Amino acid sequence: MSRWAWVEVSSDAIRHNVHTLARMVEPARVWAVVKADGYGHGSITAARAALAGGAQGLCVALVQEGAALRAAHIDAPVLVLSEQPHEQLRAAIEHRLQLTVYSVEQVRALEAAGAVAHPVHMKIDTGMRRVGVPTHRAVELADIIAASPAVDLVGVFTHLAVADEPDDPFTESQLDRFDAVLADLAAVGHRPSLVHVANSAGALAHPRARYDLVRSGIAIYGISPGDGVDHIVASAGLRPALSLHARVSHVKGVAAGDGVSYGLRHRFAADTTVATLPIGYADGVPRRLHALGGEVLLHGERCPIVGVVTMDQLMVDVGALSVEVGDEAVLIGSQGAHRITAADWAARLDTIAYEVVCGLSTRLERRIV
Repeated sequence: MSRWAWVEVSSDAIRHNVHTLARMVEPARVWAVVKADGYGHGSITAARAALAGGAQGLCVALVQEGAALRAAHIDAPVLVLSEQPHEQLRAAIEHRLQLTVYSVEQVRALEAAGAVAHPVHMKIDTGMRRVGVPTHRAVELADIIAASPAVDLVGVFTHLAVADEPDDPFTESQLDRFDAVLADLAAVGHRPSLVHVANSAGALAHPRARYDLVRSGIAIYGISPGDGVDHIVASAGLRPALSLHARVSHVKGVAAGDGVSYGLRHRFAADTTVATLPIGYADGVPRRLHALGGEVLLHGERCPIVGVVTMDQLMVDVGALSVEVGDEAVLIGSQGAHRITAADWAARLDTIAYEVVCGLSTRLERRIV
């Protein structure tokens, strides 16, 4: 049973984007980030398409996300990008998930979980101040890892804070700190086979950050990591992989002066026609989008969202268009000569496109096209 509201995901677009990125960053390899259900696109679909496009590995945020990939018979290397609760480490070992370590406690927990030479990547905090071992403690932690039979240090990495702002010198300072750590590690014999730094923006805008592999997330879905790299995304020909659709569920005429939706915050200046779409904030359409100029595409025309978006429905002023129940509307994507992007939503909402696509509810069926 299909709802009259759904997401379409183009596996061809993801495959194309990964192939394009792989050529751009070679000889570095691409590991595709498919956390958060593939940034709202569906993790299994995204993983399979990315691997078909040339990705050499995958990245997730949670043990559960990695386990889901294994349950789908995806056998590529999978890296969990942060330390995990100790009680989940046995499952991580069983599912052959490469793990991130930045504390002695995580090493000891892996020992207690029965790990034997389990592959780990040490994360260095070079300035983002989220997670990671401080630069001055990196050699100490690497020594502890080397001394433990439970773990095998196969990778060292960090994460860039402002890579989507190419003119900000902080990225270069992070890379300088990271290179200094690598030199310190090498001086005492630690030479992991995988060194990685670049996220999508880093891979696109900072060739120095590519090292052995790049961890590409948002770009594989054809969405720009930020305004500062929009031109690179456009010139590379990356294609948006996701679109959001709904069918008209009700049509009615309204009179000048009538209000619509909760609070009657929108009143019509003239007689018009309103179409209702069975999609709302429980599906990831922000409640306030109506007040920020939100639109949908119907019959190839832009139509404004009117009134507060409700939990399961929203209303659209279709004016003089001849609209019927069952007609398809596009909330994100193309119809006719017009396009509405996740970045358009993000600009109106003062956020980023990542939040828009990750916020699309699992109530919405993902249809692979």
